[in-house]
Formats: sequence, C-alpha cells, structure tokens
Amino acid sequence: MSNSQVSYPRDADTPVSHLPFSPCVVVGNLVFVSGQASVDKTGKIISGDIESEFRRSIENVEAVLKTAGTDLAHVVQTRNYVREESDLAKYNELYAEYFKDPKPARTTIVKCLGDNLRYEVECIAVLPE
Repeated sequence: MSNSQVSYPRDADTPVSHLPFSPCVVVGNLVFVSGQASVDKTGKIISGDIESEFRRSIENVEAVLKTAGTDLAHVVQTRNYVREESDLAKYNELYAEYFKDPKPARTTIVKCLGDNLRYEVECIAVLPE
C-alpha cells in the first residue's frame, strides 16, 4: 500500500510469525496490533499455564507497540481470547496488573483456541502526542 498515512513498523525486537499478517499497522495516530500469543523470538509457540502465556503474550504486545512508538498506557481497546473458562479469574487478575485505570475497552472470548494456546490478545493503541 502506498498511502503515506499507513505504515507497517517492524524491527529486530518485533515478534516473528510464520503466518501471513503484519504484527501491526499504523494508520494516522492509531496502531492496530495483530493477535499476539505466547511465542518466542523465532515464532515458536511456548505453551504453559495461563499466567506464563498471558505474560509472554503481553510482552510481545509491548515489543510491537514499542516498535510503533507507543506503549500499553496508550492502548484503547483489547480483544482477548482465553481457551479455558476456568482461567478467567487468573486472566482478570493479570489483566488488571498490566492495564491500569482508565482501562481500555475490552472484549473477551472464551473456548476459542486450539490445544496449543491458552491465551492470545490483539489491541488498538494511539500514538502519544
């Protein structure tokens, strides 16, 4: 796309995916972050409990946001995918640790991931002025 209002920031710290998508797209002052899961620097899925997968996923979001020039404090919406309903209490606890008041708008979908992931997150953020 040749629109000067659209960019696809990426650097050495941007999490790798072997799937066909951009980690994020910046349109004007909005940053759209693709689903980030518990993957290492090579894109390999690192399965674990909800806490370890949540933390690794959010660390990946932070890396993508940093590449785009923003951070978690500028996230305005999240979409969260949680495999097990039994993980919701821990998920909510962890979410509150990372997203402070005023919290972003949020959607959580349960029982939607395959056996190799317990958690995935995507978000929209704004660039700081």
